Amino acid sequence: MQVETQIRPFTIAILAMGGEGGGVLANWLVQCAESEGYWAQATSVPGVAQRTGATIYYVEVLATPREEGKRPIFGLMPTPGDVDVVIASELMECGRAIQRGLVTPNRTVLIASTNRVYTYAEKAVPGDGRIEGERIFQQAQKAARKLICADFSQLAESQRSVISASLFGAFAGAGVAPWGREVCERAIREGGIGVDASLAAFGAGYAAAQTQALDAQTSDTTAAELSATEVRRTPALAAAPPSQVPPPPALRDLLQRVRAEFPEPVWATLEAGVARTANYQDADYAAELLQRLAPLRDLDSVKADPQATLLGEAARYLALWMSYEDTARVAQLKLRAGRFQRVRQEMNVADDSLVHFNEYFHPRVEELADAMPATLGRWLMKSNGARAFLGRFTRQGRVVRSTSLGGFLMLYLVCGTRRWRRRSLRYVRETEWMYEWLALLVRTAPVDYALACELAQCPRLIKGYGDTHARGLERYQLILEHLPLLRGAGAADTVRAWREAALADDSGEGLHKLLAAAQQHNPLTATL
Repeated sequence: MQVETQIRPFTIAILAMGGEGGGVLANWLVQCAESEGYWAQATSVPGVAQRTGATIYYVEVLATPREEGKRPIFGLMPTPGDVDVVIASELMECGRAIQRGLVTPNRTVLIASTNRVYTYAEKAVPGDGRIEGERIFQQAQKAARKLICADFSQLAESQRSVISASLFGAFAGAGVAPWGREVCERAIREGGIGVDASLAAFGAGYAAAQTQALDAQTSDTTAAELSATEVRRTPALAAAPPSQVPPPPALRDLLQRVRAEFPEPVWATLEAGVARTANYQDADYAAELLQRLAPLRDLDSVKADPQATLLGEAARYLALWMSYEDTARVAQLKLRAGRFQRVRQEMNVADDSLVHFNEYFHPRVEELADAMPATLGRWLMKSNGARAFLGRFTRQGRVVRSTSLGGFLMLYLVCGTRRWRRRSLRYVRETEWMYEWLALLVRTAPVDYALACELAQCPRLIKGYGDTHARGLERYQLILEHLPLLRGAGAADTVRAWREAALADDSGEGLHKLLAAAQQHNPLTATL
Protein backbone atom coordinates (compact mmCIF):
# COMPACT_ATOMS: atom_id res chain seq x y z
CA MET A 1 0.00 0.00 0.00
CA GLN A 2 1.44 3.35 -1.05
CA VAL A 3 0.95 6.26 1.36
CA GLU A 4 1.30 9.74 -0.12
CA THR A 5 3.15 12.30 1.94
CA GLN A 6 1.09 15.36 2.74
CA ILE A 7 2.92 18.59 1.96
CA ARG A 8 1.84 21.66 3.87
CA PRO A 9 1.41 24.84 1.78
CA PHE A 10 3.11 28.15 2.56
CA THR A 11 0.33 30.50 3.73
CA ILE A 12 0.11 34.29 3.63
CA ALA A 13 -2.71 36.50 4.96
CA ILE A 14 -2.91 40.14 3.86
CA LEU A 15 -5.15 42.61 5.70
CA ALA A 16 -5.59 45.80 3.69
CA MET A 17 -8.18 48.52 3.17
CA GLY A 18 -9.67 49.83 -0.03
CA GLY A 19 -7.26 51.71 -2.28
CA GLU A 20 -4.13 50.22 -0.67
CA GLY A 21 -3.47 47.64 -3.36
CA GLY A 22 -4.03 44.51 -1.29
CA GLY A 23 -5.32 42.66 -4.34
CA VAL A 24 -2.31 43.76 -6.35
CA LEU A 25 0.01 42.46 -3.62
CA ALA A 26 -1.78 39.09 -3.62
CA ASN A 27 -1.47 38.88 -7.40
CA TRP A 28 2.25 39.68 -7.22
CA LEU A 29 2.74 36.82 -4.77
CA VAL A 30 0.86 34.38 -6.97
CA GLN A 31 2.80 35.55 -10.01
CA CYS A 32 6.10 35.00 -8.19
CA ALA A 33 5.08 31.48 -7.15
CA GLU A 34 3.90 30.48 -10.62
CA SER A 35 7.04 31.89 -12.25
CA GLU A 36 9.03 29.49 -10.03
CA GLY A 37 6.88 26.55 -11.13
CA TYR A 38 4.85 26.31 -7.92
CA TRP A 39 1.12 25.93 -7.46
CA ALA A 40 -0.54 28.99 -5.93
CA GLN A 41 -4.01 30.36 -5.21
CA ALA A 42 -5.31 33.72 -3.96
CA THR A 43 -8.74 34.41 -2.46
CA SER A 44 -10.27 37.41 -0.72
CA VAL A 45 -12.93 38.08 1.89
CA PRO A 46 -14.13 41.69 1.66
CA GLY A 47 -14.63 43.84 4.74
CA VAL A 48 -18.03 45.17 5.80
CA ALA A 49 -17.18 48.75 4.82
CA GLN A 50 -14.30 51.08 4.09
CA ARG A 51 -13.12 51.32 7.70
CA THR A 52 -15.18 48.89 9.77
CA GLY A 53 -13.18 45.94 8.48
CA ALA A 54 -10.37 45.41 6.01
CA THR A 55 -10.41 42.92 3.17
CA ILE A 56 -8.46 39.75 3.96
CA TYR A 57 -6.50 38.43 0.98
CA TYR A 58 -5.30 34.87 1.43
CA VAL A 59 -2.54 33.24 -0.58
CA GLU A 60 -1.45 29.61 -0.44
CA VAL A 61 1.69 28.42 -2.21
CA LEU A 62 2.78 24.81 -2.63
CA ALA A 63 6.52 25.36 -2.85
CA THR A 64 7.31 22.12 -4.70
CA PRO A 65 7.64 21.47 -8.44
CA ARG A 66 4.39 20.76 -10.21
CA GLU A 67 3.60 17.16 -11.11
CA GLU A 68 1.61 16.13 -14.16
CA GLY A 69 -1.91 15.02 -13.38
CA LYS A 70 -1.82 16.26 -9.82
CA ARG A 71 -3.36 19.49 -8.63
CA PRO A 72 -3.50 20.44 -4.95
CA ILE A 73 -6.65 21.48 -3.15
CA PHE A 74 -6.13 24.84 -1.44
CA GLY A 75 -8.04 26.48 1.38
CA LEU A 76 -10.23 29.53 0.84
CA MET A 77 -9.66 31.35 4.12
CA PRO A 78 -6.83 31.64 6.65
CA THR A 79 -7.13 29.29 9.61
CA PRO A 80 -6.19 30.49 13.10
CA GLY A 81 -2.86 29.03 14.12
CA ASP A 82 -1.95 27.96 10.59
CA VAL A 83 -0.62 31.13 8.89
CA ASP A 84 3.07 31.56 8.08
CA VAL A 85 3.08 35.28 7.20
CA VAL A 86 0.58 37.98 8.13
CA ILE A 87 0.88 41.34 6.39
CA ALA A 88 -1.12 44.22 7.91
CA SER A 89 -1.35 47.59 6.16
CA GLU A 90 -2.25 49.46 9.35
CA LEU A 91 -1.69 49.05 13.08
CA MET A 92 -5.33 48.36 13.96
CA GLU A 93 -5.49 45.64 11.30
CA CYS A 94 -2.40 44.15 12.94
CA GLY A 95 -4.35 44.01 16.19
CA ARG A 96 -7.35 42.44 14.47
CA ALA A 97 -5.15 39.74 12.96
CA ILE A 98 -3.82 38.93 16.43
CA GLN A 99 -7.35 38.94 17.86
CA ARG A 100 -8.51 36.48 15.17
CA GLY A 101 -5.70 34.09 16.09
CA LEU A 102 -3.94 34.41 12.73
CA VAL A 103 -0.66 35.33 14.44
CA THR A 104 1.02 32.62 16.54
CA PRO A 105 4.41 32.70 18.28
CA ASN A 106 5.55 29.32 16.97
CA ARG A 107 4.92 30.00 13.29
CA THR A 108 3.94 33.48 12.12
CA VAL A 109 6.12 36.23 10.77
CA LEU A 110 4.16 39.45 11.25
CA ILE A 111 4.79 42.41 8.92
CA ALA A 112 2.85 45.45 10.13
CA SER A 113 2.76 49.12 9.23
CA THR A 114 2.67 51.53 12.16
CA ASN A 115 0.50 54.13 10.41
CA ARG A 116 -3.06 54.62 11.65
CA VAL A 117 -6.34 55.01 9.79
CA TYR A 118 -8.84 55.48 12.58
CA THR A 119 -11.89 53.25 12.68
CA TYR A 120 -15.48 54.39 12.81
CA ALA A 121 -15.72 53.22 16.43
CA GLU A 122 -12.73 55.42 17.34
CA LYS A 123 -14.10 58.46 15.53
CA ALA A 124 -17.66 58.13 16.83
CA VAL A 125 -16.61 58.69 20.43
CA PRO A 126 -17.19 62.36 21.38
CA GLY A 127 -13.85 62.47 23.19
CA ASP A 128 -10.58 60.79 22.36
CA GLY A 129 -11.61 57.28 21.35
CA ARG A 130 -8.31 56.30 19.78
CA ILE A 131 -6.86 52.98 20.84
CA GLU A 132 -3.31 53.22 22.14
CA GLY A 133 -0.94 52.00 19.43
CA GLU A 134 1.67 51.00 21.97
CA ARG A 135 -0.67 48.36 23.39
CA ILE A 136 -1.14 46.79 19.97
CA PHE A 137 2.60 46.85 19.38
CA GLN A 138 3.30 45.10 22.68
CA GLN A 139 0.79 42.37 21.84
CA ALA A 140 2.37 41.97 18.41
CA GLN A 141 5.76 41.39 19.98
CA LYS A 142 4.31 38.62 22.14
CA ALA A 143 2.10 37.02 19.50
CA ALA A 144 4.47 36.73 16.53
CA ARG A 145 7.50 34.53 15.96
CA LYS A 146 9.16 37.44 14.20
CA LEU A 147 7.97 41.03 13.92
CA ILE A 148 8.79 43.58 11.24
CA CYS A 149 7.26 46.92 12.09
CA ALA A 150 7.72 50.23 10.25
CA ASP A 151 5.70 53.02 8.70
CA PHE A 152 5.40 51.39 5.29
CA SER A 153 2.73 53.89 4.28
CA GLN A 154 5.14 56.79 4.66
CA LEU A 155 7.85 54.83 2.80
CA ALA A 156 5.47 54.30 -0.11
CA GLU A 157 4.26 57.91 -0.14
CA SER A 158 7.84 59.18 -0.23
CA GLN A 159 8.23 57.29 -3.51
CA ARG A 160 4.79 58.41 -4.81
CA SER A 161 3.52 54.86 -4.66
CA VAL A 162 1.03 52.86 -2.57
CA ILE A 163 1.64 50.79 0.52
CA SER A 164 1.27 47.45 -1.25
CA ALA A 165 4.64 47.97 -2.96
CA SER A 166 6.53 48.74 0.26
CA LEU A 167 4.86 45.81 2.05
CA PHE A 168 5.89 43.57 -0.84
CA GLY A 169 9.44 44.77 -0.31
CA ALA A 170 9.21 44.03 3.42
CA PHE A 171 7.97 40.53 2.62
CA ALA A 172 10.96 39.96 0.36
CA GLY A 173 13.34 41.51 2.89
CA ALA A 174 12.04 39.32 5.72
CA GLY A 175 13.68 36.31 4.10
CA VAL A 176 10.64 34.04 4.43
CA ALA A 177 9.69 33.75 0.75
CA PRO A 178 10.65 30.57 -1.16
CA TRP A 179 12.04 32.81 -3.90
CA GLY A 180 14.48 35.71 -4.11
CA ARG A 181 14.24 39.47 -4.48
CA GLU A 182 14.78 39.42 -8.24
CA VAL A 183 11.65 37.30 -8.70
CA CYS A 184 9.57 39.91 -6.85
CA GLU A 185 11.00 42.77 -8.87
CA ARG A 186 10.32 40.89 -12.08
CA ALA A 187 6.66 40.49 -11.08
CA ILE A 188 6.40 44.25 -10.59
CA ARG A 189 7.97 44.95 -14.00
CA GLU A 190 5.66 42.50 -15.74
CA GLY A 191 2.69 44.31 -14.23
CA GLY A 192 3.56 47.32 -16.37
CA ILE A 193 1.74 49.97 -14.26
CA GLY A 194 3.65 52.47 -12.12
CA VAL A 195 6.73 50.30 -12.39
CA ASP A 196 9.36 52.86 -11.40
CA ALA A 197 7.45 54.15 -8.36
CA SER A 198 6.52 50.62 -7.26
CA LEU A 199 10.12 49.42 -7.55
CA ALA A 200 11.32 52.41 -5.51
CA ALA A 201 8.75 51.73 -2.77
CA PHE A 202 9.60 48.02 -2.92
CA GLY A 203 13.26 48.87 -2.35
CA ALA A 204 12.42 51.10 0.60
CA GLY A 205 10.34 48.38 2.22
CA TYR A 206 13.03 45.78 1.54
CA ALA A 207 15.68 47.97 3.17
CA ALA A 208 13.46 48.62 6.20
CA ALA A 209 12.96 44.88 6.73
CA GLN A 210 16.62 44.09 6.21
CA THR A 211 17.82 46.68 8.72
CA GLN A 212 15.54 45.33 11.45
CA ALA A 213 17.29 42.57 13.34
CA LEU A 214 14.52 40.16 14.28
CA ASP A 215 15.59 39.57 17.86
CA ALA A 216 15.21 41.15 21.28
CA GLN A 217 17.67 43.93 20.48
CA THR A 218 15.32 45.44 17.91
CA SER A 219 12.38 45.61 20.29
CA ASP A 220 13.54 48.99 21.61
CA THR A 221 14.20 50.29 18.10
CA THR A 222 10.77 49.42 16.77
CA ALA A 223 9.08 50.71 19.91
CA ALA A 224 10.88 54.02 19.52
CA GLU A 225 9.84 54.14 15.88
CA LEU A 226 6.23 53.46 16.81
CA SER A 227 6.32 56.25 19.37
CA ALA A 228 7.55 58.61 16.68
CA THR A 229 4.92 57.65 14.12
CA GLU A 230 1.97 57.21 16.45
CA VAL A 231 -0.12 60.35 16.96
CA ARG A 232 0.17 61.17 20.64
CA ARG A 233 -2.69 62.34 22.82
CA THR A 234 -2.30 66.12 22.89
CA PRO A 235 -4.39 68.91 24.41
CA ALA A 236 -7.18 70.33 22.28
CA LEU A 237 -5.31 73.56 21.60
CA ALA A 238 -1.55 73.22 21.35
CA ALA A 239 0.98 75.97 21.05
CA ALA A 240 1.38 77.20 17.50
CA PRO A 241 4.76 76.47 15.92
CA PRO A 242 6.97 79.48 15.46
CA SER A 243 6.24 81.24 12.18
CA GLN A 244 8.81 82.77 9.88
CA VAL A 245 6.30 85.43 8.79
CA PRO A 246 5.99 88.33 11.27
CA PRO A 247 2.44 88.89 12.54
CA PRO A 248 0.51 92.00 11.43
CA PRO A 249 0.78 95.08 13.70
CA ALA A 250 -2.63 94.57 15.35
CA LEU A 251 -1.81 90.98 16.23
CA ARG A 252 1.70 91.90 17.34
CA ASP A 253 0.26 94.25 19.95
CA LEU A 254 -1.96 91.48 21.30
CA LEU A 255 0.95 89.07 21.55
CA GLN A 256 2.86 91.70 23.51
CA ARG A 257 -0.13 92.07 25.84
CA VAL A 258 -0.06 88.32 26.46
CA ARG A 259 3.56 88.54 27.65
CA ALA A 260 2.96 91.68 29.69
CA GLU A 261 -0.36 90.85 31.38
CA PHE A 262 -0.44 87.07 31.82
CA PRO A 263 1.81 84.59 33.67
CA GLU A 264 4.44 82.76 31.66
CA PRO A 265 2.92 79.23 31.89
CA VAL A 266 -0.04 80.32 29.73
CA TRP A 267 1.89 82.30 27.11
CA ALA A 268 2.08 79.52 24.53
CA THR A 269 -1.61 78.65 24.88
CA LEU A 270 -2.74 82.28 24.71
CA GLU A 271 -0.53 83.07 21.73
CA ALA A 272 -2.04 80.13 19.86
CA GLY A 273 -5.52 81.25 20.96
CA VAL A 274 -4.94 84.82 19.77
CA ALA A 275 -3.78 83.56 16.38
CA ARG A 276 -6.75 81.21 16.12
CA THR A 277 -9.44 83.73 17.04
CA ALA A 278 -7.91 86.42 14.83
CA ASN A 279 -7.97 84.03 11.88
CA TYR A 280 -11.51 83.07 12.80
CA GLN A 281 -12.80 86.65 12.90
CA ASP A 282 -10.38 89.58 13.32
CA ALA A 283 -7.91 91.17 15.74
CA ASP A 284 -10.68 92.81 17.77
CA TYR A 285 -12.22 89.41 18.35
CA ALA A 286 -8.84 88.09 19.51
CA ALA A 287 -8.63 91.03 21.94
CA GLU A 288 -11.96 89.89 23.43
CA LEU A 289 -10.28 86.62 24.34
CA LEU A 290 -7.86 88.45 26.62
CA GLN A 291 -10.56 90.72 28.02
CA ARG A 292 -12.82 87.80 28.96
CA LEU A 293 -9.98 86.07 30.79
CA ALA A 294 -8.95 89.16 32.81
CA PRO A 295 -11.37 88.59 35.76
CA LEU A 296 -10.13 85.03 36.12
CA ARG A 297 -6.50 86.09 35.85
CA ASP A 298 -6.89 88.55 38.73
CA LEU A 299 -8.22 86.01 41.26
CA ASP A 300 -5.97 85.41 44.25
CA SER A 301 -6.45 81.63 43.94
CA VAL A 302 -5.21 81.77 40.34
CA LYS A 303 -2.23 83.90 41.25
CA ALA A 304 -1.30 81.45 43.99
CA ASP A 305 -0.88 78.60 41.47
CA PRO A 306 2.63 78.79 39.95
CA GLN A 307 1.53 76.65 37.00
CA ALA A 308 -1.60 78.74 36.35
CA THR A 309 -3.51 75.51 35.71
CA LEU A 310 -6.99 77.01 35.83
CA LEU A 311 -6.09 80.01 33.70
CA GLY A 312 -4.36 77.81 31.13
CA GLU A 313 -7.32 75.43 30.78
CA ALA A 314 -9.78 78.31 30.63
CA ALA A 315 -7.69 80.05 27.97
CA ARG A 316 -7.46 76.87 25.91
CA TYR A 317 -11.14 76.05 25.87
CA LEU A 318 -12.32 79.64 25.60
CA ALA A 319 -10.25 80.10 22.43
CA LEU A 320 -11.70 76.90 21.01
CA TRP A 321 -15.22 77.88 22.02
CA MET A 322 -14.90 81.35 20.51
CA SER A 323 -13.95 79.76 17.19
CA TYR A 324 -17.06 77.58 17.06
CA GLU A 325 -17.94 75.99 13.74
CA ASP A 326 -20.77 77.83 12.02
CA THR A 327 -21.55 77.84 8.31
CA ALA A 328 -19.09 80.66 7.63
CA ARG A 329 -16.30 78.81 9.44
CA VAL A 330 -16.96 75.57 7.55
CA ALA A 331 -16.83 77.42 4.24
CA GLN A 332 -13.63 79.18 5.30
CA LEU A 333 -11.91 75.90 6.14
CA LYS A 334 -12.97 74.27 2.89
CA LEU A 335 -11.54 77.11 0.80
CA ARG A 336 -8.08 77.19 2.37
CA ALA A 337 -5.31 76.75 -0.17
CA GLY A 338 -3.45 74.52 2.25
CA ARG A 339 -6.36 72.07 2.27
CA PHE A 340 -6.24 71.64 -1.50
CA GLN A 341 -2.49 71.10 -1.37
CA ARG A 342 -2.73 68.61 1.48
CA VAL A 343 -5.33 66.49 -0.30
CA ARG A 344 -3.25 66.45 -3.48
CA GLN A 345 -0.23 65.31 -1.49
CA GLU A 346 -2.16 62.61 0.35
CA MET A 347 -3.58 61.30 -2.93
CA ASN A 348 -0.15 61.43 -4.63
CA VAL A 349 -1.57 63.55 -7.45
CA ALA A 350 0.88 64.84 -10.02
CA ASP A 351 1.27 68.62 -10.23
CA ASP A 352 -0.12 68.74 -13.77
CA SER A 353 -3.20 66.62 -12.96
CA LEU A 354 -6.68 68.10 -12.63
CA VAL A 355 -8.45 67.36 -9.33
CA HIS A 356 -12.09 68.08 -8.45
CA PHE A 357 -13.35 68.53 -4.88
CA ASN A 358 -16.97 67.62 -4.15
CA GLU A 359 -18.23 69.02 -0.84
CA TYR A 360 -21.30 67.55 0.82
CA PHE A 361 -23.58 69.91 2.74
CA HIS A 362 -26.76 69.20 4.66
CA PRO A 363 -27.71 72.36 6.59
CA ARG A 364 -30.65 72.21 8.95
CA VAL A 365 -33.25 74.91 9.55
CA GLU A 366 -31.62 75.51 12.94
CA GLU A 367 -28.30 76.36 11.28
CA LEU A 368 -29.99 78.77 8.89
CA ALA A 369 -31.63 80.48 11.87
CA ASP A 370 -28.30 80.63 13.69
CA ALA A 371 -26.72 82.50 10.76
CA MET A 372 -29.50 85.11 10.71
CA PRO A 373 -29.65 88.28 12.82
CA ALA A 374 -30.68 87.36 16.35
CA THR A 375 -34.20 88.83 16.13
CA LEU A 376 -34.97 87.19 12.78
CA GLY A 377 -33.45 83.90 13.86
CA ARG A 378 -35.58 83.73 17.01
CA TRP A 379 -38.70 84.49 14.96
CA LEU A 380 -37.85 81.69 12.53
CA MET A 381 -37.41 79.16 15.33
CA LYS A 382 -40.79 80.13 16.83
CA SER A 383 -42.69 80.17 13.53
CA ASN A 384 -43.90 76.69 12.60
CA GLY A 385 -44.97 77.84 9.16
CA ALA A 386 -41.62 79.41 8.29
CA ARG A 387 -39.73 76.39 9.57
CA ALA A 388 -41.90 74.02 7.54
CA PHE A 389 -41.39 76.13 4.42
CA LEU A 390 -37.60 76.21 4.74
CA GLY A 391 -37.55 72.56 5.76
CA ARG A 392 -38.67 71.57 2.28
CA PHE A 393 -35.37 72.91 0.92
CA THR A 394 -33.14 71.36 3.60
CA ARG A 395 -34.45 67.81 3.77
CA GLN A 396 -31.82 66.56 1.38
CA GLY A 397 -28.17 67.44 1.25
CA ARG A 398 -26.47 68.84 -1.78
CA VAL A 399 -23.05 68.44 -3.34
CA VAL A 400 -21.03 71.55 -4.18
CA ARG A 401 -17.91 71.26 -6.34
CA SER A 402 -15.57 73.73 -4.69
CA THR A 403 -13.09 73.54 -7.58
CA SER A 404 -15.66 74.85 -10.04
CA LEU A 405 -16.24 78.58 -10.48
CA GLY A 406 -19.84 78.45 -9.31
CA GLY A 407 -19.12 76.24 -6.31
CA PHE A 408 -16.11 78.29 -5.25
CA LEU A 409 -18.05 81.56 -5.46
CA MET A 410 -20.90 80.07 -3.43
CA LEU A 411 -18.57 79.03 -0.63
CA TYR A 412 -16.72 82.33 -0.87
CA LEU A 413 -19.97 84.26 -0.32
CA VAL A 414 -20.91 82.03 2.62
CA CYS A 415 -17.46 82.59 4.09
CA GLY A 416 -17.94 86.35 3.68
CA THR A 417 -20.95 86.32 6.00
CA ARG A 418 -18.55 86.16 8.95
CA ARG A 419 -18.44 89.99 8.75
CA TRP A 420 -21.90 89.97 10.32
CA ARG A 421 -21.21 87.05 12.66
CA ARG A 422 -21.48 89.19 15.82
CA ARG A 423 -25.09 90.04 14.96
CA SER A 424 -26.13 86.43 14.42
CA LEU A 425 -28.33 84.37 16.72
CA ARG A 426 -25.57 81.77 17.11
CA TYR A 427 -23.07 84.39 18.30
CA VAL A 428 -25.52 85.77 20.86
CA ARG A 429 -26.23 82.31 22.25
CA GLU A 430 -22.63 81.14 22.33
CA THR A 431 -21.49 84.37 23.98
CA GLU A 432 -24.10 84.05 26.72
CA TRP A 433 -22.99 80.49 27.45
CA MET A 434 -19.33 81.53 27.52
CA TYR A 435 -19.95 84.33 30.03
CA GLU A 436 -22.01 82.01 32.24
CA TRP A 437 -19.16 79.48 32.23
CA LEU A 438 -16.52 82.13 33.01
CA ALA A 439 -18.66 83.52 35.83
CA LEU A 440 -18.99 80.01 37.24
CA LEU A 441 -15.20 79.62 37.25
CA VAL A 442 -14.75 82.99 38.95
CA ARG A 443 -17.23 81.99 41.69
CA THR A 444 -15.85 78.49 42.18
CA ALA A 445 -12.07 79.09 42.12
CA PRO A 446 -11.82 80.83 45.53
CA VAL A 447 -13.88 78.07 47.16
CA ASP A 448 -12.66 74.91 45.39
CA TYR A 449 -9.77 75.45 43.00
CA ALA A 450 -9.60 71.80 41.90
CA LEU A 451 -13.31 71.82 41.04
CA ALA A 452 -12.87 75.01 39.03
CA CYS A 453 -10.06 73.34 37.04
CA GLU A 454 -12.37 70.45 36.17
CA LEU A 455 -15.21 72.79 35.22
CA ALA A 456 -12.79 74.70 33.00
CA GLN A 457 -12.44 71.57 30.85
CA CYS A 458 -16.17 70.91 30.47
CA PRO A 459 -16.51 72.97 27.24
CA ARG A 460 -14.55 70.12 25.67
CA LEU A 461 -17.98 68.51 25.27
CA ILE A 462 -19.11 71.30 22.91
CA LYS A 463 -17.70 70.76 19.45
CA GLY A 464 -18.62 70.48 15.80
CA TYR A 465 -21.91 71.62 14.34
CA GLY A 466 -25.38 70.29 13.66
CA ASP A 467 -26.45 67.25 15.68
CA THR A 468 -22.93 66.77 17.07
CA HIS A 469 -22.95 70.25 18.59
CA ALA A 470 -26.48 69.84 19.94
CA ARG A 471 -25.64 66.58 21.72
CA GLY A 472 -22.46 67.97 23.23
CA LEU A 473 -24.18 71.12 24.43
CA GLU A 474 -26.99 69.10 26.00
CA ARG A 475 -24.51 67.03 28.04
CA TYR A 476 -22.52 70.09 29.04
CA GLN A 477 -25.68 71.74 30.36
CA LEU A 478 -26.71 68.54 32.15
CA ILE A 479 -23.45 68.59 34.12
CA LEU A 480 -23.94 72.23 35.09
CA GLU A 481 -27.53 71.56 36.14
CA HIS A 482 -26.40 68.80 38.49
CA LEU A 483 -23.65 70.81 40.20
CA PRO A 484 -25.86 71.41 43.29
CA LEU A 485 -25.53 67.67 43.99
CA LEU A 486 -21.80 68.03 44.65
CA ARG A 487 -20.68 67.87 48.22
CA GLY A 488 -17.32 67.60 49.98
CA ALA A 489 -13.76 67.17 48.81
CA GLY A 490 -14.64 64.74 46.04
CA ALA A 491 -16.50 67.30 43.92
CA ALA A 492 -13.66 67.70 41.43
CA ASP A 493 -13.34 63.93 40.96
CA THR A 494 -17.09 63.65 40.44
CA VAL A 495 -17.16 66.31 37.72
CA ARG A 496 -14.20 64.66 36.03
CA ALA A 497 -16.04 61.33 36.04
CA TRP A 498 -19.17 62.96 34.60
CA ARG A 499 -17.17 64.66 31.86
CA GLU A 500 -15.25 61.52 30.90
CA ALA A 501 -18.48 59.52 30.84
CA ALA A 502 -20.03 62.08 28.50
CA LEU A 503 -17.01 61.80 26.22
CA ALA A 504 -16.84 58.01 26.31
CA ASP A 505 -19.83 57.18 24.12
CA ASP A 506 -22.09 58.83 21.60
CA SER A 507 -25.33 57.78 23.29
CA GLY A 508 -24.70 59.57 26.59
CA GLU A 509 -25.87 56.50 28.50
CA GLY A 510 -22.85 56.48 30.82
CA LEU A 511 -23.38 60.09 31.86
CA HIS A 512 -27.09 59.56 32.55
CA LYS A 513 -26.31 56.58 34.78
CA LEU A 514 -23.82 58.57 36.86
CA LEU A 515 -26.21 61.49 37.21
CA ALA A 516 -29.06 59.19 38.19
CA ALA A 517 -26.87 57.56 40.84
CA ALA A 518 -25.88 60.99 42.19
CA GLN A 519 -29.54 61.99 42.49
CA GLN A 520 -30.44 58.83 44.39
CA HIS A 521 -27.80 59.52 47.04
CA ASN A 522 -28.54 63.22 47.51
CA PRO A 523 -31.44 64.89 49.35
CA LEU A 524 -31.58 67.60 46.70
CA THR A 525 -32.95 65.14 44.15
CA ALA A 526 -36.50 66.38 44.46
CA THR A 527 -35.54 69.95 43.70
CA LEU A 528 -33.72 69.19 40.45
